[in-house]
Amino acid sequence: MAKLFEPLKLRELTVANRIVVSPMCQYSAVDGMVQPWHTAHLGQLAMSGAGMLVVEATAVEPEGRITPGCVGLYDDATEKALADLLTVLRSLNPSAPPAMTLQIGHAGRKASSFEPWKTGQQIPVADGGWLARAPSAIAHKEGEEPPHAMSETELDALCTRFVECARRADRAGFDALELHCAHGYLLHQFLSPVSNQRTDAFGGSLENRMRYPLQVLEAVRAVWPANKPLGVRISATDWDELSSWDLAESGRFSERCAALGADWIDVSSGGVSTRQKITLGPGYQVGFAAAVRERVDIPVMAVGLITEAAQAESIVADGQADMIALARAFLYDPRWVWHAAAELGAQVGAPAQYWRCLPAGVGRIFGDAQVGMR
Repeated sequence: MAKLFEPLKLRELTVANRIVVSPMCQYSAVDGMVQPWHTAHLGQLAMSGAGMLVVEATAVEPEGRITPGCVGLYDDATEKALADLLTVLRSLNPSAPPAMTLQIGHAGRKASSFEPWKTGQQIPVADGGWLARAPSAIAHKEGEEPPHAMSETELDALCTRFVECARRADRAGFDALELHCAHGYLLHQFLSPVSNQRTDAFGGSLENRMRYPLQVLEAVRAVWPANKPLGVRISATDWDELSSWDLAESGRFSERCAALGADWIDVSSGGVSTRQKITLGPGYQVGFAAAVRERVDIPVMAVGLITEAAQAESIVADGQADMIALARAFLYDPRWVWHAAAELGAQVGAPAQYWRCLPAGVGRIFGDAQVGMR
């Protein structure tokens, strides 16, 4: 069997294969609530055959949204909207549903932004935006309104909101959770000296900069059911030669996450520094995942310009990562998993309504599925 299509056990959850639908912000929610767009967008991905589907970055409080159109999970209305969405998604491919996973986080100083197609720039408070909150009063971009530097009391209150969000995610029915510590959002902002210039116990040394993200992880893990897995997404490097947040520090952070009960590390990069210089290319972040995998004894997820089945298979088969996450590749080809199965000689679960779709020459990628006609 192709390694890419082998099952993976995470606590008591068995993921059917190593292919993951990465979280993709859609900026299409209303007051934090998912909309018909999300049903259509995630519905096709729930039928894709991927082993895990991660719902987009979801804010633990309204002020933690990147844009006014971002999804939240912080009150009964947003909880019900996600629970109803899960009911629909699970009904679409009941014989082979993906592990439904929610990524939770907080935008920090990158909050109060316009949607990408409306410039993506900061929304001034006078124009309906809100004052962002962050580790330090340092704006993300020159000319922006600096965020409010959070006090220790405010940090404790926000940690409680992460905990409440995790409880709501469990009630809504999610199988797994991912804590967003990447891409320049709040928890990454604590980790990076680019955005964290505090002089208290949460700033300065690596130990201090890790303190708050680890505090949140420990608190969330304590309330998230013991039988359900919890992952952490990190940015392995800031791609900024002036920043110490690099692969070495990320490795230490990943070790601490594993020790606190994290079940996988999802390895991305960048997002916190406007000085970042990223070298793009096929699988450009896979080396980061491989390096983190040498530091921890839990599964590691690779992301970033992984587009071909043979490429994904080699990453898993060579031991560079345990799971492969795709985003844009799924938007371009929602049937990516089916095509990978055909190329690699594997099988995948699909809705019975689609069993008749395979063209001549494609093997039994749906197993022994049979369709009768009269």
